[in-house]
Amino acid sequence: MKGNTKRGAELAFGSFGIKSLDTCWLTGRQIEAARQAITRRMKREGQLWIRIFPDKPITKKPAEVRMGKGKGAPEYFVARICPGRILFEAEGVTLETAKEAMRLGAQKLPVITKFVVRRDYVGS
Repeated sequence: MKGNTKRGAELAFGSFGIKSLDTCWLTGRQIEAARQAITRRMKREGQLWIRIFPDKPITKKPAEVRMGKGKGAPEYFVARICPGRILFEAEGVTLETAKEAMRLGAQKLPVITKFVVRRDYVGS
């Protein structure tokens, strides 16, 4: 996967988000682990948007099977992540809470991320 993301690079729903700075495949389990960490830190206040979806099936043949006989069965699904892609967005919490929640969520992901804030955000 080469180049930066073509879409999904701007905050669309919330005031805070985490943006990918690297290329990788994120599995559905990794996305769910990050979501749980963010939601737990926000104490179910505000709203969280997941901007990525694992739609690429990864197949695998069983262990010790001879070559040939077709393609393996789908094992899990991944989301393709390019640099600049917004992964999660949040709204309805303070800047400090959002920053800490997104930091905890980013720790669960195998990609380098950056915390971003909407340009017209006014702290209250």
